[in-house]
Amino acid sequence: MDSLGIPVLRFNFRGAGLSEGTHDRGRGERDDVRAALDFLAAEFPGVALLLAGFSFGCWVGLRVGCEDPRVVKLIGIGAPVNDSDFSYLQSCSKPKLFVHGGNDQFGDQHKLEKMVAGLPGDNELVVVEGVDHFFTGKIEELGRAIVDWLPASASDAS
Repeated sequence: MDSLGIPVLRFNFRGAGLSEGTHDRGRGERDDVRAALDFLAAEFPGVALLLAGFSFGCWVGLRVGCEDPRVVKLIGIGAPVNDSDFSYLQSCSKPKLFVHGGNDQFGDQHKLEKMVAGLPGDNELVVVEGVDHFFTGKIEELGRAIVDWLPASASDAS
């Protein structure tokens, strides 16, 4: 559980850190996300799931979260829009929060703004100014953006 009382599972994709397996360019990693969701659903039956992902995890995770009916809200952090196809979000009306660094070298802010503005459903973009892709020195602002969004989107989970 995190400080808000929300169950949290953080994991490495196949081939990352000490995880077994080999990087699969997003295909097998979607199975990793599905396995994580299955685990959470089994551990916390009946609890609506929120899926958050950072960078590559944002690209892979949001795709799976859009498809999975157990996931009611999505958070994308550091969306790598410069070289990743997020067109699958065009058919996803679940509430979405995107938190992005104003100097993110992997995600052009204007490209992300245009993408988020064109998505269905309730979507919010928070840009943390003066910070890179990794939110170096401003991780508190990232956390604050998420905490501030959660109560506002709570009615969407019912």
